[in-house]
Amino acid sequence: MLQHPIVNLNCKPTITVTFATQKSTRMFKTIALQVIALTFFAVASLHAQIKTPAPSPAAEVSQMVGLTDIDVVYSRPSMKGRTIFATDGLVPFGQLWRTGANRNTTIEFDKDVTVGGTVLPKGKYAIFTKPMASQWEVFFYTDTNNGGTPREWDDKKVAAKLTAPVIKISEKMENFTIMFDEITSNGANMFMGWANTMVAVPIKVDTEKEALASIDRTLAGPTSRDYYQAATYYFENGKDLNQAYTWIKKANDADPKFWQLRRQSLIEAKLGNKTAAISTAKKSMELAKTAGNMDYVRLNEKSLKEWGAM
Repeated sequence: MLQHPIVNLNCKPTITVTFATQKSTRMFKTIALQVIALTFFAVASLHAQIKTPAPSPAAEVSQMVGLTDIDVVYSRPSMKGRTIFATDGLVPFGQLWRTGANRNTTIEFDKDVTVGGTVLPKGKYAIFTKPMASQWEVFFYTDTNNGGTPREWDDKKVAAKLTAPVIKISEKMENFTIMFDEITSNGANMFMGWANTMVAVPIKVDTEKEALASIDRTLAGPTSRDYYQAATYYFENGKDLNQAYTWIKKANDADPKFWQLRRQSLIEAKLGNKTAAISTAKKSMELAKTAGNMDYVRLNEKSLKEWGAM
């Protein structure tokens, strides 16, 4: 764009022509920057959508053994024609191995178990191994946040350790595999295998203890907590108050608690028995004071005032 020329008539004619070059330049730069930004985001978005398979895909194995849940998370590298377990193999004999690929292989138990004669408390552990020609050393390590093997090995973090003899298999296993077999009510073998090598790690569970405890709990009948919850549901949902009262009485006869007595006093008041409600509320308040729970002290005080007892 150009402006109209300016002519000075009082002197030698001079024509001054001014182009809007600065404005045009700024506009051009703005447009160029916008184009570059859009191109960048378009390319970034394209790359964000690209997905390729992992060389060592992730896997999870969950197994119930007796009454214990066991969960393993690991990655599965492939042979790809390579020698795996050997002095000069991909996994050299006598060296600590992450037991898979990528981040730590982990195993988690929801109850205590026994491995290699050592009791492992319920929780999550990393599995590290040291493969050798005739046997593997297997370590259950408390630190599970490693990219591979720990930078600094700490024997204090070894929760359990055992030696597992090598089992040679005729058919080669292309991908590293962890599985459970030979499962009974009291234990199972965790097999780890790759190429033509496999080891078995025996894991024992105390199913009998769990089963007997469950039987005792069930045959002993409902607990005070069960009666309290049933009474609370009936009270808060407008159901049979007499039944709710029967249940809350059983709860407090077995094991009186300040919150249970509070519930009983409310049911008694709603049934029209304020004398009993006042007596029960006072018991609840005293227990709440002993327990240091001032919220329940205040709740009982408020009810006692409403019922004319304070």
